[in-house]
Amino acid sequence: MTPAAAEFDPHHGDARRDVAASWRMRTSPALLAAACILATVAQAAPQVLDVRVVSVADGDSLTVRDSNGVTYEVRLAGIDAPEHGQPYSRQSKASLVRMALGQDARIEWSERDGYGRLVAKAWVVPADASCLASSCPRTLDTGLAQVTTGLAWHYKKYERDQSEKDRHRYADAETEARARRLGLWQDPAAAPPWDWRHGLTNGPVKKSRSDICHAPGNPTYRTVTRFTSYPTVEACLASGGRLPNPSGG
Repeated sequence: MTPAAAEFDPHHGDARRDVAASWRMRTSPALLAAACILATVAQAAPQVLDVRVVSVADGDSLTVRDSNGVTYEVRLAGIDAPEHGQPYSRQSKASLVRMALGQDARIEWSERDGYGRLVAKAWVVPADASCLASSCPRTLDTGLAQVTTGLAWHYKKYERDQSEKDRHRYADAETEARARRLGLWQDPAAAPPWDWRHGLTNGPVKKSRSDICHAPGNPTYRTVTRFTSYPTVEACLASGGRLPNPSGG
């Protein structure tokens, strides 16, 4: 058989293909697994910023500035705090202000939300730290602290974006806060922000255009025809409403 004939011998070709296929079968799973691991590590590794917290918008949103003067809007990862006008929104914001405003912070982020904000964990020095401010480690996870004190929900819709360790920590913190009736959990019917944002402000309580909260049974309840609805009087008051005068006006 000539070399040329041997090169094109169908049996030799099958043998070469069999060897190649066997090699791929032995190596592909390992290579694929390694590639997947590397991709996961690369995706999961957060970017880190050392910043100063310059403002707090609410219980889960803040603005930070780095040493170059660049500002970033930050949405705390893994939590959802009460919306403006929702019960406990003021307390939730005040809590984050006490923890973080004016403090140096370490921001760990991996993605941005639909508004361009960094979805991040924000670490600060605990208020009760006994070390000098310049040397204190930033060991307080502000988002977890908000959930622990009952001033934010664990945002379970996005819990798969968290590490398994964080996912369990935040879930356990919410369970304990709920059991201890801390913060917003004093109201057993507390509506989570994701429901509040989608219109579950509807209810029997009417807030008139003059910001008076009228509950069913109030003498003027039926006369209020232009209003915003709320599920409870407390929710109406939290939105800036006020109770009617004893005379009913």
